[in-house]
Amino acid sequence: MRRFLYTAQMQNNNSTADSPQVTNRAYVLFILVVVYTFNFIDRQIVGILAVPIKADLGLTDSQLGLMGGLAFALFYTGLGIPVAMLADRFSRTWIMTAALVIWSGMTAASGLATNFWQLFAARLGVGVGEAGGVAPAYSLISDYFPPSHRARAMSVYSFGIPIGSAIGIVFGGVIASMIDWRWAFFIVGIAGVAVAPIFRLTIKEPPRGQYDRQREAVKAPGLKLIVRTLMTKPSFWLLSLGASFSSMMGYGVFFWLPSFFVRSYGLTLLNASLFYGAVLLIGGLAGIWAGGWLGDRFGQDQRSQYARIPAIAFLCTVPFYIAAILSPTLTLAFFVLLVPTALGLAWLGPVISAIQHLVRPDMRATASAIFLFINNLIGIGLGTYAIGALSDALTAQFGDESLRYSILAGTGFYIIAAGLFLLASRWLENDWED
Repeated sequence: MRRFLYTAQMQNNNSTADSPQVTNRAYVLFILVVVYTFNFIDRQIVGILAVPIKADLGLTDSQLGLMGGLAFALFYTGLGIPVAMLADRFSRTWIMTAALVIWSGMTAASGLATNFWQLFAARLGVGVGEAGGVAPAYSLISDYFPPSHRARAMSVYSFGIPIGSAIGIVFGGVIASMIDWRWAFFIVGIAGVAVAPIFRLTIKEPPRGQYDRQREAVKAPGLKLIVRTLMTKPSFWLLSLGASFSSMMGYGVFFWLPSFFVRSYGLTLLNASLFYGAVLLIGGLAGIWAGGWLGDRFGQDQRSQYARIPAIAFLCTVPFYIAAILSPTLTLAFFVLLVPTALGLAWLGPVISAIQHLVRPDMRATASAIFLFINNLIGIGLGTYAIGALSDALTAQFGDESLRYSILAGTGFYIIAAGLFLLASRWLENDWED
């Protein structure tokens, strides 16, 4: 990691007088990962708490799917674009600080819920806050790292996904088992609020586009111009839809696998959290870094590889997920699950980096928000609910095993995602902004 940051600095130490020093760049990436980790702790902790929440509040799988997916996605996707437009004009660090306070505060408020609608409203609030957490960060990273290193930088930033998900699942399981599920929400929410002032006081707002050719001061473009620009980029829409279908399975699996281990393998809540937390952490970190490295390694000479590499990874996930979900033993399931977990997250670095290069520097936050709008509205909003609703529909036939077969059906989303990414690879070279 240090070598990667140092190489990026040495290759660009003459590009601008105020280039961030390597130590500062490393710290910026570190603190962004910390914030993104809290983003996913607060987002995914509901997955492991679904078991005690369902028992305590008397919810169905469909209600859990709505609360874990659509409740969060409604405002997260809807507010992402206007917040990102502000980030293209004003301080990204201030926007992210406010976002962190809001989503952490609403996470703490989730612990006060006594029925489905109160919890649904609290998760809406988490979505409001997290709308300002990711797109501004993508833009910041693009201004701290040169183009040849952005896929790896985006991959390191995306480490927050498996780290946050693993911590959320393990921590939630431990606290729910030892104390109460409500305290899991209280503790992580308060911790996130405490990180906000550290982030604001230590992160400098970098010059926009300092490593890109287009650096002249221009008026920030309006949404119509950005959308009109993106309409000429078929690769943007294909990448966005492809990521959406992969996220339907990805977010669905993140949410439902802990419940699957409890129902189908008879694990306790604590053991299920430790089991799946380890899978996410090991497999997720390996897959995200590998995807970013491969993107930077092969994408510089052939930009289609930014889409082709994830497409191949998605196709390979399907047989491994089938083998893992149908595994007769937990030990075998653990080792097999590492592979599709890694492959299913390998797209993050290459695709997010490619999105940054399809528009001018002063459009990046808004373009990223449009990408996230499509990805999360479909991925989070529909994926978690679809698997939960299918599980309810199959309960009469399969009982507690219904969740196993609904997860298996979800692997088809990866096949659709791979096809869309392969189509996108044909357009990337032409759509790229040098």
